[in-house]
Amino acid sequence: MAYLIRAALMLVAWGFLALAAAAETRLVMFDADGCSWCLKWHREIGGVYPLTEEGRRAPLVVLDISDPVPADMQFSHRPRYTPTFVLIEDGVEIARIEGYPGEDFFWGLLEMMLQQAVAGQG
Repeated sequence: MAYLIRAALMLVAWGFLALAAAAETRLVMFDADGCSWCLKWHREIGGVYPLTEEGRRAPLVVLDISDPVPADMQFSHRPRYTPTFVLIEDGVEIARIEGYPGEDFFWGLLEMMLQQAVAGQG
């Protein structure tokens, strides 16, 4: 009987760990019509982003900068520039990139943001 109780408690503990590890991470891109840097990002990265490890870890959500912020997302402050990339976890901002620094810099900055999100979980 004690074995069954221990096994049940372990299953419950694993369930809680799985929920904690399953934080919903998203990369929110604030975009605007006519934004040349946004278009450059879409040309250089937008098509491959969902196919990358980063894209799988933080799927992209594109929002127009002039639209209201979704109620389920909390940002440290409203973006002022396009593009602005905000990494959110469970709807809360973790880090951001303001502007598009070019393909090489973007990937490095995004990786640092993703590492920051992982460090925050531990």
